[in-house]
Amino acid sequence: MLESDGATSDDKTHQSTQTIGSITQNLPPTLPEICAQIHEKVYAFLNAEPKDERTKAVQAQSRTSLGVIEEVLRRYSPSEISLSYNGGKDCLVLLILYLCALHTHYAHPSSSTFPASLNSVYIIPPHPFPAVTTFVDSTSTLYHLTLTRLALPMREAFAAYLTAQPAIRAIFVGTRRTDPHGGSLTFFDETDRGWPSFMRVHPVIDWRYAEIWCFIRELGVEYCGLYDEGYTSLGGREDTHPNPVLAEGGGYRPAYELVEDGEERAGRDWGEARV
Repeated sequence: MLESDGATSDDKTHQSTQTIGSITQNLPPTLPEICAQIHEKVYAFLNAEPKDERTKAVQAQSRTSLGVIEEVLRRYSPSEISLSYNGGKDCLVLLILYLCALHTHYAHPSSSTFPASLNSVYIIPPHPFPAVTTFVDSTSTLYHLTLTRLALPMREAFAAYLTAQPAIRAIFVGTRRTDPHGGSLTFFDETDRGWPSFMRVHPVIDWRYAEIWCFIRELGVEYCGLYDEGYTSLGGREDTHPNPVLAEGGGYRPAYELVEDGEERAGRDWGEARV
């Protein structure tokens, strides 16, 4: 859901309408309508005069990421693309940019029919936070994600997903370079070393932590409420804690007040490798 300061209630709850006889029914926005709304907001941000160097950097990062996503849309059909989505801040930025790029791609006269929904997969961590589950559910509905949920270790989960969805050839992943095992990744990386075969696509690989939050807040993107409680990286309840760097007065400052990339995961206990 996208909200911005000063928006009217009509702006925030835009819905399409359908009239049957004398009865008007409110319908939730379709995927093309959602993509059009997001495209308008993203390009309003991209075309605005940057207020500072960070905003300028986020505009540049956004354009680069959109270029990567547009390349994927040229290489693969909608049935061959999926999104790894867990409701976290990084894949949320990726999702918003994906939806923006879809509007551009399908607005072209030579493009195929706009899909009704988007393939996606949620690898559920052990002991998930109820707040994350609720956020994933609500945003999956809002953004028209056909979400497959798998409570398995990462490698086994992707193997099971691709067995059930053999058409998938490329999966968008919200990994950033400062993530564990993210240092050597590029925008496009085929899986290897025993992983099931697919193209991993990392459109936000070079984004900094503060840039992720700048994008979310500039566009008014709704995010999981745990971030307002001092959590800066989300996993399961047993390996994720509020970030001690944000501790203040018996509580915690919100995640977007953290600045240093190296402090992002001070509240995480890392286990298995990530894709």
